[in-house]
Amino acid sequence: MLHDPNQMTLFPKLPDDALEELKQFGKEIQLNTGDVLFSEGDSKYHFYVVLEGEIEITKQVGVETKLLAVHRRGEFMGELSMLTGSGAIANARAIAPSRVLQIDVETFRHILIECSPIADVILTAMAGRTQDVEAQLRQQEKMAALGKMSAGLAHELNNPGAAAQRAASQLRENFQNLQTLALQLNLLSIEQLKFITDIQHQATEHAIHAAKLDPLTCSDKEDEVTEWLEDHDVSNSWKLAPTLVNAGLYTEKLETLAEKIPTTCLGAVLQWLEATLESFGLINEIEHSTTRISELVKAIKGYSYMDQAPVQEIDIHEGIENTLLILHHRLKKGIIVNREYDRTLPKICAYASELNQVWTNLIDNAIDAMKGKGNLTIRTYRDNNCLIVEIVDTGVGIPPAIQSRIFEPFFTTKGVGKGTGLGLEIAYRIVVNKHHGGIHFESQPGDTRFRVRLPLQSVNSSCQGVSE
Repeated sequence: MLHDPNQMTLFPKLPDDALEELKQFGKEIQLNTGDVLFSEGDSKYHFYVVLEGEIEITKQVGVETKLLAVHRRGEFMGELSMLTGSGAIANARAIAPSRVLQIDVETFRHILIECSPIADVILTAMAGRTQDVEAQLRQQEKMAALGKMSAGLAHELNNPGAAAQRAASQLRENFQNLQTLALQLNLLSIEQLKFITDIQHQATEHAIHAAKLDPLTCSDKEDEVTEWLEDHDVSNSWKLAPTLVNAGLYTEKLETLAEKIPTTCLGAVLQWLEATLESFGLINEIEHSTTRISELVKAIKGYSYMDQAPVQEIDIHEGIENTLLILHHRLKKGIIVNREYDRTLPKICAYASELNQVWTNLIDNAIDAMKGKGNLTIRTYRDNNCLIVEIVDTGVGIPPAIQSRIFEPFFTTKGVGKGTGLGLEIAYRIVVNKHHGGIHFESQPGDTRFRVRLPLQSVNSSCQGVSE
């Protein structure tokens, strides 16, 4: 008997008598340390049994080389590719001088049919390996996706964070200058102080609400104001001019100001105005930056549905929008997003965070297909008792030759290190197996459409209808 069924292992060893029996079916290969037995994606596959030495099995997951196993005497590999007809899903390399028995496809199939004791060991191992390798790689795919998303979010959070820090530092300097400048305004009368504070309020409103000048007009205005300031012996005219122009204080307004303010105080008044206006601008910048950070944090929480039940009643559009916000760092380089949402759609009961993985995979693939430039259209609508989410891109399309395979585990069109080929397979499982829906696509160059069909649930549903 070749093995004890009560002591099955993921990588069982064929005993010596089985190895001797197998030798008649194949040929021996000698490998030196470092020699490659097969590589990921190879279409020429064989069944291999280690007779001597050590064979390392690895797979490229993202930028990481994942060690799957080290096979020694009696252990075998290659049976999955032979049975499925797909290319090798991993790499095999000798890490010590080795001898390996190579058996071709037809002979291997004959062994499975005719040699039941050996076939028993092989088939038992296949079942365990399939589950274990798939589980490992699925987790690695999720971690790789999380890593890419974290890098993008770090970039997105860094920009407003750095802007807020920079604005706060400048605001501190402005505050110190304002204290000094305010003391110089003590020479003005109450009427004059009221006049300049009115101008300050008007200028602040203009800076916030008025339409921005085009660059050429703005440059001309700044030159005019700089010249006016120099004619009136106001120091730092080059520094004051941009802020004054942005607030609508052109030469006409400055002439009115000069008529009301003593010449000896004009420079101090204009510097005070510039400092206060710049301070308001810095406060607005801090507000916008912190609002952006808050939006991103809210999106992350909504995306992952932290501290919430796995199954819940959701508005599908919120998950899509959170996904778009999290992928903003990839979209902003040249992707135009068109939203065609049916906002009358009811909420559905769903595994919310897992559906967001679906949107992430589909949108991320669309961005890759468009090489970062093109139109991305996201459309939602109702079709009988189902909610449809359609994601359309203007990328290169999916070649007809591979369209039948894109939902297969490990199948990918991306280069080595850029994906494990589990993204669409994970999306399929989430939509079909967990939500009892469907996912289909149509593709031609310039128009690829993925349609996700999800059953509608009653708005008053208790969300118990979605089962594992």
